[in-house]
Amino acid sequence: MARYTDAACRLCRRESQKLFLKGERCYSPKCALEKRNYPPGQHGLGRKKTSDYGLQLREKQKAKRFYGLLEKQFHNTFLKAAKKKGITGENLLVMLETRLDNTVFRMGFASSRKEARQLVNHGHFTVDGRKVDIPSCQVKPGAKIAVRKRSHESPKFKEIKDMQITVPAWISVDVDKLEGTVLSLPSREEIDTPIAEHLIVELYSK
Repeated sequence: MARYTDAACRLCRRESQKLFLKGERCYSPKCALEKRNYPPGQHGLGRKKTSDYGLQLREKQKAKRFYGLLEKQFHNTFLKAAKKKGITGENLLVMLETRLDNTVFRMGFASSRKEARQLVNHGHFTVDGRKVDIPSCQVKPGAKIAVRKRSHESPKFKEIKDMQITVPAWISVDVDKLEGTVLSLPSREEIDTPIAEHLIVELYSK
């Protein structure tokens, strides 16, 4: 399976915005964006002007990197969103938010989407009682996502039970049981990822 293997902090610097790809490090003074708040590369400090196409491209790249998707995965998700009823941009964000890896992250069971993806890949979660190890799996309203019983003794999940977790309104979490429920699909107002989805739609509409 193809995946990005270069330095994650370069992506934040390229977008000039924290993408929260490395969990707790992103909140500390060690964050690369705190030290070098300009794009990477030889000409990073010299980049100033951006065309309309450049703005649209950057927004698409930012969305891809927020959710940890590669180009083909992201494009396929967009095509599916375009076929759904409603506003394409909002459909796209809802589909990205309701990926299993992102939902695990939103529930507080992982410190970053990258870690959530890894935990799902390693088979630590069930959806409605069945083990699911596909990060891109779309969860539906009413779905119950839980840490597998055999994983409860893992140090990673033991520490979660002692944490105060804040979750968005479209999901609920029982920290003691290490499980959560998708209450509904998120509305646009409930998605706090700073993405201008209309720019992505404009880019793919060309």
